[in-house]
Order: sequence, then C-alpha cells, then structure tokens
Amino acid sequence: MGSSSAQGIRTVLHPVSDLGRAKATYAALLGVPPTVDSSYYVGFDAAGQHIGLVPGGGPQRLTSPVAYWHVPDVEAKLTELSAAGATVTEPAHDVGGGRLVATVADPDGNLLGLIQDS
Repeated sequence: MGSSSAQGIRTVLHPVSDLGRAKATYAALLGVPPTVDSSYYVGFDAAGQHIGLVPGGGPQRLTSPVAYWHVPDVEAKLTELSAAGATVTEPAHDVGGGRLVATVADPDGNLLGLIQDS
C-alpha cells in the first residue's frame, strides 16, 4: 500500500431539508447531542464516526449522503483517482483547522468524499 492509502470512512454528510427536525432525529438515533451546531452545519461524533447534516445540500449541493474517506494526502489521491477514471467534482480546499476536503464522481456518477487532516 502506498502513502495515499485510504484510512477508512469516518465521515458521512447528509443533505437535509429541515435542520431542526433532522438534528432531533439524528440525536435520537446516535444517542448523543451534536458537537457542532450551527445554522449551516450540524455534526455528531458517535462510535468513531462523524455524521454531518448539511441544510439544502450545502455549497456542495449534495442530493444524497456522501461518505468521506480519510486519506493522508488528498492531492495524491485526487491524482490517482483521476487517472483511474474518476472526475473531480470539488477540488481540494481547506474547511478550517487544516482539514482539506474534496469530492470526486466515480464512472457512474456516485460521489466519493476525501478528507485529509493535518
């Protein structure tokens, strides 16, 4: 395995139409209150996973849940995935705290997320 091997899925983002209702549902499902609670993002940390609620699909315009693979080098993984036939749909960008995120579409149009933590 190379240095750009995936470290597993630890983050899944869900687009929601009603953030308040979704927050209550996910809090009941996960059994914990949100660790991030804002008008544009609600996040839960439970059982080693991060579940994020994105109203209206957020700036990524998500229309279905997207699983984010954690990788040590997001740019290297984007290059590798592009060479293998994936299409970059959201270039790598910093979302704060040194975290880089990106998304690609597989050959069937399914979105795959990538996260690199510094």
